[in-house]
Amino acid sequence: MSFDLLVKNASLPDGRHGLDIACKDGRIAAVEAGIAAEAGQVLDAGGRLVSPPFVDSHFHMDATLSLGLPRMNRSGTLLEGIALWGELKEILTVDAVVERALKYCDLAVSQGLLAIRSHVDVCDDRLTGVKGLLEVRDKVKDYIDLQLVAFPQDGLFRSANAEKNLLTALDMGVDIVGGIPHFERTMDDGARSVARLCEIAAERGLMVDMHCDETDDPMSRHIETLAFETQRLGLQGRVAGSHLTSMHSMDNYYVSKLLPLIAEAEIHAIANPLINITLQGRHDSYPKRRGQTRVPELRSYGVNVAFGHDCVMDPWYSMGSGDMLEVASMGLHVAQMTSREAIRYCFDCVTAHPAKAMGLEGYGLEKGCKADFVLLQAENAIEAIRLKATRLAVVKSGKVIATTPPRETTLTLPGRPATVDPAAYAPHEG
Repeated sequence: MSFDLLVKNASLPDGRHGLDIACKDGRIAAVEAGIAAEAGQVLDAGGRLVSPPFVDSHFHMDATLSLGLPRMNRSGTLLEGIALWGELKEILTVDAVVERALKYCDLAVSQGLLAIRSHVDVCDDRLTGVKGLLEVRDKVKDYIDLQLVAFPQDGLFRSANAEKNLLTALDMGVDIVGGIPHFERTMDDGARSVARLCEIAAERGLMVDMHCDETDDPMSRHIETLAFETQRLGLQGRVAGSHLTSMHSMDNYYVSKLLPLIAEAEIHAIANPLINITLQGRHDSYPKRRGQTRVPELRSYGVNVAFGHDCVMDPWYSMGSGDMLEVASMGLHVAQMTSREAIRYCFDCVTAHPAKAMGLEGYGLEKGCKADFVLLQAENAIEAIRLKATRLAVVKSGKVIATTPPRETTLTLPGRPATVDPAAYAPHEG
């Protein structure tokens, strides 16, 4: 039998080694040792890690790469970022949204990031971002799975035409219902917005992804409401609570009640480590709160936890490179998840877990899965995070669509010439 692509001697994130991956007609045809067959292209992994593609389940592509337009966020706060985005929306054009988003998608592919869920603001009556990202979704469909969330950035009830615009965006083809209850005028309005948005999703058979309790307020309770509405409307498994940063500040007794409710409702929890650690705790002196939600505790209750990048060079975050390994690294540091097993879990938080939250079909490295994967300059998932491993090859539908040379440094030290491969340093396993 002849294959389109054959990857030899690969290591997989689950710890298996020495496997070959055969691809045909855009799918994985076999994963086993010693496949002897002809192939249109052969890649020798050399024992390095082959991973399913990276997945970003929380991003804002309508704002990406807009840093400095029309000005900088001087305070670095969430609220100034929202105000600055409001200024930018007034001068936004569809062409500008498309240009920046496509540039980011090129960066994403180079990083092995082949699935993205992007929120898109619907509080602009022109729906500029919606029109732009629908065009982008169509342009990149052959190499990036792009999901769009109808996001009423200025509040479903706080913004006069938000619900009308959100419904229009869904009619235009936006995939998912979003919301931001903590930005409504009152806690009650926030709870009402959660109920209304979940009802819209239930009526249309759609998923929900809610910016929920993205605040340092320990009394914020919108994730509790989201769990209730998910149960009431039978949306289990179709709802994500993004950020959940208030949980970092809540007292332990209340959280002990909240965690089982989230698990019971089968809500996916999406933390955004780079942004949560940057925007939260801005009003604290010392000690400062970290802001990231309670990842280890959510995990202990069986909640599917994913990490998102959230922002790259936009009004809220002036950094970022589309590297989900950087996201995983920040997540494990903030959560103090430094055991070997916990670090491997954080790798899953930027691969398998967000894929589950997004409902991606055919994701994985088993026979029958889509032939989408990344060859990394690392031997295992832990080393991939530690090194922010180079993406040696990115494969989509069984075709190599991006390559990067291995990272290697040649030293010319006196009396000690050497070559340094960062992947050559390994722990002593006892």
